[in-house]
Amino acid sequence: MRRESSIHGQWSSKLVFVLAATGSAVGLGNIWRFPYIAGENGGGAFVLIYLACILLIGLPIMMAEIALGRRGRQSPINTMATLAREEGLHRAWGLVGWLGVTAGFIILSYYSVIAGWSLSYVFRAASGAFAGLDGEGVKNLFEGLVSDPERLLAWHTLFMLMNILVVARGVRSGLEKAVKFLMPALLGMLLILVGYAMTQGHFMQGFAFMFRPDFSQVTGDTILLAMGQAFFTLSLGMGAIMIYGSYLSSRASIFKTSATVVSADTAVALLAGLAIFPIVFASGLEPGAGPGLIFITLPMAFGEMTGGLLFGTLFFLLLVTAAWTSSISLMEPAVAWLVENRGLDRPLAAMIVGGIAWFLGIGTILSFSLWSNPIGFNLTLGGESLFIGGTLFDMADYLTSNIMLPLGGLLIALFVGWRMNRRSVEEELGLRSRVFFKAWYHVLRFAAPIGILLIFLKAVNLI
Repeated sequence: MRRESSIHGQWSSKLVFVLAATGSAVGLGNIWRFPYIAGENGGGAFVLIYLACILLIGLPIMMAEIALGRRGRQSPINTMATLAREEGLHRAWGLVGWLGVTAGFIILSYYSVIAGWSLSYVFRAASGAFAGLDGEGVKNLFEGLVSDPERLLAWHTLFMLMNILVVARGVRSGLEKAVKFLMPALLGMLLILVGYAMTQGHFMQGFAFMFRPDFSQVTGDTILLAMGQAFFTLSLGMGAIMIYGSYLSSRASIFKTSATVVSADTAVALLAGLAIFPIVFASGLEPGAGPGLIFITLPMAFGEMTGGLLFGTLFFLLLVTAAWTSSISLMEPAVAWLVENRGLDRPLAAMIVGGIAWFLGIGTILSFSLWSNPIGFNLTLGGESLFIGGTLFDMADYLTSNIMLPLGGLLIALFVGWRMNRRSVEEELGLRSRVFFKAWYHVLRFAAPIGILLIFLKAVNLI
């Protein structure tokens, strides 16, 4: 029997769902990773390949995950168990929910620590700490932060409390109010930063870096990078989109809302590049700095530029906002499960989930100082020695990003495309065009699983 609403509540409108799902998708990785890999892998050529991968992997999986969430109207764990039972399938399919929620929970534990860095940099930028520092000075500032467990613990604690306060208030009073304020604020800050970048005299250089098509740089690895970005950027396979889908009205079009989320997520990533790279080029700095681009290269640029104190503070506020909207979506599935299965009220459930994630995050904090020596073992494959392991942070990141999320996305595609009754899928999607449904259904059954399998093989260095 169709459930018209979740016991946890429902979004007040389609727009709020779009804001929430976009907030879940837009995170720290969007702000630096997408623009950087686009610029280094053919610019506009990479963007075109990425958009194709979005259509073949990202959008189909997102629609399937939202459909599952809305049909089940429960936490991902209970949704998958219930739908498997209703479809007459083996109860082992319920483990797909556990996989996603566990992955999201582990990610939350270390994501909070990294977000704490951004929170710290808001105050550093506002105090003028970057002014007059050269590359070595900014690097020492960053290394001093990450090697200080007590300071990291304080920022990690503050950021986790921010998440608990939002999630504890429920769907309408907590999640919805937060995204209705935070997402417009994020977009506003981003547009202001793009405007600032346009005044620095190197806007066209940054634009060309990202958008000039250079197909000579396109290789097989470029395509795999685009496929991976299309999958990971949308928060797929971690329970967040499924739980948000469970709060979506039955009248809302899953295709239209999914397409809007995908478009908004891509637009934010592109705008972030247009905000970042003109500033980097104007200061004569290196755009291919990876994570250091945010915490070393950009602070140095803001320290040298007119208005750098204001716009540097604004930039790190942007990062904190992006991290906050993502992390509340990571916490929500586990909180919903505790409310449903243990009869807890939301504030207590949020404190328990946040408290356990906070405790696990201590392992990430210590990975940059006292526990920085990697642990693991050597594995010989084909005559080559491969080290398996790293710090606790390395292993948590590798396990979730390279194993759990691709596996979760693959299982969702297989469940909806191959095991779930086709009539049930058609009913939930509610697509008026049978031709369009057939096209989506075939992509979900064939193209998306193959693409995710390639992402997985690439991630574990098997191709």
